[in-house]
Amino acid sequence: MGSDCGVWFGKYVLCIFNFLFFILGTIVLGTGIWLAVDKSSLIALLKMVESEHINEFTQPQVIEQMAYVLIAIGGIMFLMSFLGYCGAIRESRCLLSTYGVFMILLLVAEIVTVGLAAFYKETARNESKTFLQSTITKFYSSSEHTDAVTLMWNQMMTTFHCCGVVDYRDFEQSPAWLTSKGNRTIPEACCRLKDMKNLIPEDEFCVTNPTETNSFFKKGCYEAFTDWIITHREVIIGVLAGVGIVHLLAIFLAFCLCKSFAKYHGMRL
Repeated sequence: MGSDCGVWFGKYVLCIFNFLFFILGTIVLGTGIWLAVDKSSLIALLKMVESEHINEFTQPQVIEQMAYVLIAIGGIMFLMSFLGYCGAIRESRCLLSTYGVFMILLLVAEIVTVGLAAFYKETARNESKTFLQSTITKFYSSSEHTDAVTLMWNQMMTTFHCCGVVDYRDFEQSPAWLTSKGNRTIPEACCRLKDMKNLIPEDEFCVTNPTETNSFFKKGCYEAFTDWIITHREVIIGVLAGVGIVHLLAIFLAFCLCKSFAKYHGMRL
């Protein structure tokens, strides 16, 4: 096998690819575990930074949810890349086969998810809107008492020039917003802004008396994000195609190396 350049090249391409993901997965998993077991240290660390925008990420419940997401993503990345790297470097057909099967299952799950979303388009749209609305209902508050979810929504609304999921009335479902809004009708992020960083509206009466001239209070972010996807569909399709090609290449290399290793070890016997 030492003289088989193709097998040697495939082996080390798979090794390098999975080693990089192994390092990334380890970092993501470690960060998630750290946040899950020791939220207070992160909160204390962030509060040492003299930045109101960084210190907005200090709500324990949001940190805990973020930790679980990171653990899930990091765990999958860690396991998959570990199997691929060790299988290739040790020339283990068992590990490579397991890696290849898991990659196929992951690819099938992705295809099925996209297919179901396309087939049940209306249901997927409604479920997406329900999920987004739940983030507003459970977490959104005023910009003076912001947390990570509020900051995310403010960033989304200022970027896409929109307000809420469907429109400004979505915020009326948030107890935290109703408690802290005062005489405001909409959040500052729904207004046309002259200072996006500090959420300062062009019209000082925008938050209390919104119109289509001084705000985006009737334009929902779901519609705005859908329009953005349609506008950038070529780029998105290109990125998805690139990810799919890399995924297929990893599966192809795994099973080709399995066959080559089997032949090589058989000849050596």
